[in-house]
Amino acid sequence: MRSSMSTAAALVRCALIFAPAIATAQRPAPDLCTGHWIGAIELPTMKLDFDIDLTRRPDGDCAGDISIPVQNARDVALADVTVRGDSIRFTMTGVPGSPTFAGARTADGRTVRGTFSQGPGSFPFTMAAGPAPAAAASAALAGFDAWVDSAVVAWKVVGLSVGITVDGEPAYLKGHGLRNRERQLPVTPQTMFAIGSSSKAFTTFAMGALVEQGRLKWDVPVRTYIPWFRMHDESVTQRITPRDLVTHRSGLPRHDLLWYNSSVATREQLVRRVAHLPLNRDLRETFQYNNLMYLTAGYLVGELTGASWEDGLRELVLEPLGMRRTNFSVRESQADADHSVGYLVRRDTVQGMPFRDISLVGPAGSINSTAEDMLKWVGLHMAGGKIGDRQVMQEATLRDMYRPYMPVSGIGENPELGPMSYGLGWFVDTYRGRYRVQHGGNIDGFTAAVQMLPRERIGIVVLINQNGSPLGELIARHAMDRLLGDTRRDWSGEARTRQNAAVQVSRQAEAHKAAAQVPNTRTAHPLAAYVATYADSGYGDAAITVVRDTLVFSFNGIEARLRHFHYETFAGIRNPLDPTFEDFQVTFRTSPAGRVDAMRATMDAMVPAITFERQADTRMRDPAFLDRIVGRYRNPILDISVTRRANALAWSQNNGPATMLEPVEGMRFRPAGIAGLEIEFLVDSQGRVTAARVFQMGTVIDFPRADGP
Repeated sequence: MRSSMSTAAALVRCALIFAPAIATAQRPAPDLCTGHWIGAIELPTMKLDFDIDLTRRPDGDCAGDISIPVQNARDVALADVTVRGDSIRFTMTGVPGSPTFAGARTADGRTVRGTFSQGPGSFPFTMAAGPAPAAAASAALAGFDAWVDSAVVAWKVVGLSVGITVDGEPAYLKGHGLRNRERQLPVTPQTMFAIGSSSKAFTTFAMGALVEQGRLKWDVPVRTYIPWFRMHDESVTQRITPRDLVTHRSGLPRHDLLWYNSSVATREQLVRRVAHLPLNRDLRETFQYNNLMYLTAGYLVGELTGASWEDGLRELVLEPLGMRRTNFSVRESQADADHSVGYLVRRDTVQGMPFRDISLVGPAGSINSTAEDMLKWVGLHMAGGKIGDRQVMQEATLRDMYRPYMPVSGIGENPELGPMSYGLGWFVDTYRGRYRVQHGGNIDGFTAAVQMLPRERIGIVVLINQNGSPLGELIARHAMDRLLGDTRRDWSGEARTRQNAAVQVSRQAEAHKAAAQVPNTRTAHPLAAYVATYADSGYGDAAITVVRDTLVFSFNGIEARLRHFHYETFAGIRNPLDPTFEDFQVTFRTSPAGRVDAMRATMDAMVPAITFERQADTRMRDPAFLDRIVGRYRNPILDISVTRRANALAWSQNNGPATMLEPVEGMRFRPAGIAGLEIEFLVDSQGRVTAARVFQMGTVIDFPRADGP
């Protein structure tokens, strides 16, 4: 049946009451030495549920194991299994007090009643023969196909794949709908989907393996392993630990636009940029989902292994589990013959959505997989970290990942869903009274839901080719209701009602959008004056160009046409192919000299707008070009000397100390540390530098070139 494992030192202790894993009709077992049995120990204040699997060995002796979900005891081997007539007796191994069951079959032939004893205590128990978990699950899922098909239509989903495992055995694995609507290709259990943030648990699994190897400690500063690592707040820099990186409690808001669609930076460069990103909370103060911290965690894995995050996961998880179809980039997925394309529903219409390569932040969400492969991943967790007879990870390490480390929500309006917290790569909550471990994933055109009820040994995977779909969660809930024998609640219908209400609110907001705009305003400059590259030390470069009398904003390879909103503010125009910067606003700043010198944009709503400073022409860092400016400039009262130092200019007055010149715009420079003063070098029609013009405090003074161009 299932492999043995260690259990807690004490069997009987205070615990929550959980119902049997699968509710099914009972049927008689051939004899007391075979089959699956479900029962409970009658303690003074509660029932302690258990399930037992018994088998007859070739030599005729009986063997078996027992699981007690509420005690986290799974597949504990039984010893001295003795059957005489209608009586049975057995003892749990490895548990103090020799916990022993002794009972006899009742008249119905399907039930055993008797006494459980451990040390000096004795309590009654009852167990009944039932179908094997896989068979029970199959019966519970009768009609599930039709329900999923109807939900696919209701939610305008093109295609999805569902996998369910119960008690270590696959109970359901099937594709629904199409992986490519245009080519009418069906989804199969082997179809490749992006799983988005469901990848995060793979990153923490790799970190857990490093902890077991003694190469990483969860609770020492990150700088122990990456000495140059910095946060924007030095106090946080000194305190933040690997555990903080993966529990969304760093104090850093999302800042997702920093990495989204980026293809030129490296992981190390992005981790270094974290030092320039403003925090809005102290460390461990509040839950703030953050992909950059998972990027940092994955980078840390690579530093400790001397390889990449991808190579570490291949060695630790994918290869041992046989997850041969799983990969780390959309380029690999698109090369696979059985891959899904992505879709989104926009204004009630289904349309294709381009693939987005996010391999740069792979540790946060770049894995692509299949329902078949993902069931192997879930099975590893359901087996307590075992792959066959190999203990890949200690169960205690896994249980630490399922422990609530950061509260996410309080008590909500729905009593079926308990308060949510975040563990190590997993959300943890309760679903209708059962402890649930789960994580979703959303990335362009795809949605994933990976959910587990560890005590009931139920695992569910739903992979969908629709952007931001709630259907994965709804399918998981419906499947759990069936498998647990609970009253089936119309989760999908309720969600549709809420969604329809949200659509109405959204449409009203769209209709009132103009109210935020000040009418009848004009820009302060011609469009050409805004054209430049602007930069921030954290976010990097953003560019403004003009295309057909329209400003175009470019960031991380994404372009958005801008419309004038009011005054110096512009807003993104709707783009059906890429809505990233739709309604995104940028506001330009004019210097006292009358130049556009900066652009402000809200890159993350949780912190003030980021200021991107205007960058000088790239020629201003070219030594050959700068040499054309080097020389002496003089008027009757002052002598200016301009020299070059590497790829920058310096100036001095009357042979005094030199001051570095910072490029501003065109041929204009600003002396470092001198406010309100700028120097522009004038060029004649032949391109020769003929004079230096100094602007200060509203005055303009020319200095003709004294040494000849």
